[in-house]
Amino acid sequence: MRRPSWQALVALVGIVAAVALPLVDGRARIFLVDEGFAGALVIWAVGLAAVFAVWPIGREVSIEPLFIGAHAGAAYVYLLLPRFAAAAPAYTFGPRAADGSGPVGFGTFLADTAGFWGLVLAVWLLSWLMVTRLSLLRARKRLGALALRIFVPALFGIWLLFLWEVLTRALGVPLVLLPPPSAIGARIAASLPTLWADFRQTFLKAVIAGYVIGSGAGFLFALLVDRVPFLKRGLLPVGNLVSALPIIGIAPIMVMWFGFDWPSKAAVVVVMTFFPMLVNTLAGLDAADRIQRDLMRTYAAGHRQTLLKLRLPAALPFIFNGLKINTTLALIGAIVAEFFGTPIVGMGFRISTEVGRMSIDMVWAEIAVAALAGSVFYGVMALIERACTFWHPSFRT
Repeated sequence: MRRPSWQALVALVGIVAAVALPLVDGRARIFLVDEGFAGALVIWAVGLAAVFAVWPIGREVSIEPLFIGAHAGAAYVYLLLPRFAAAAPAYTFGPRAADGSGPVGFGTFLADTAGFWGLVLAVWLLSWLMVTRLSLLRARKRLGALALRIFVPALFGIWLLFLWEVLTRALGVPLVLLPPPSAIGARIAASLPTLWADFRQTFLKAVIAGYVIGSGAGFLFALLVDRVPFLKRGLLPVGNLVSALPIIGIAPIMVMWFGFDWPSKAAVVVVMTFFPMLVNTLAGLDAADRIQRDLMRTYAAGHRQTLLKLRLPAALPFIFNGLKINTTLALIGAIVAEFFGTPIVGMGFRISTEVGRMSIDMVWAEIAVAALAGSVFYGVMALIERACTFWHPSFRT
């Protein structure tokens, strides 16, 4: 029998707090003791999941109770959340009067809310342990392995959103500081036409055009630099200097050169993506072993044949590394460039405008769309890399 994890032990402590402390203190009115039979079943499910986590029968056996207990507890916490958030402002801290009136002490607040936060702690730690156990599973078939690679990160992201929702609503965080995911999702659903117009202006025009031009030019220039030693010794240091220029200094200049529409933002993306592609391609072209190059010479292969049949295939992992880096740089460059002049559309324009209007939920909606677009863009490049470099040792598992 393996040693119990610390997450499971703390989860058991959380279950004890969720069940015992509200029963000890009669002021625990709304959190667990008055929810009836359904609430008791949920607490038992979470508690049994914690017991299975501490005394596991086996990896395959212990995942199921963890999954059921964690998700049942999460649903129960979400149902309790509106009532908890409504009652939380009633707790004001400070010294109490002699007759017992006035603000409550911090100890009273903990006693009243220990059941709720104990259950939240237990559910979160059980979910953490559940995701950890799922990540250790190995599927025998390729389709199952692909499903696990997608399902486990997605499940972990959903639990992060759940924790974000609980903390922001239970602690009464103002919307201007950090809105809950439910408010951001509602704003996204209510602003789909605006978000689509901004996405089309920023991503489908500026990001894609700048990414293709910048990455393609960096790749072609790397082939030229590799062929001409003077360029590698003379112009490459200058290129590294240009790549260190701050984007907030380049963007206004590009706006003056190419106007306020998307071409100026694409120009900024070109500058940001050119040099990472150049440096990674050059590093990849030098990755071929000297023994392999000597073997190509013994076959009387020229520069073109050596480049196409040896050096470029060996450079593919480095080239795709540059392409994946540029997926995020391109999106960041286009959004920041829109802060310095753009038509009344675009992600960067919307973020800067809505911040001034204190519409923070719309700002987070734009951030969510940008993050989703960047993640999908990166994932597409990763899939293309896997299809082109399946022979690489990193993809043989």
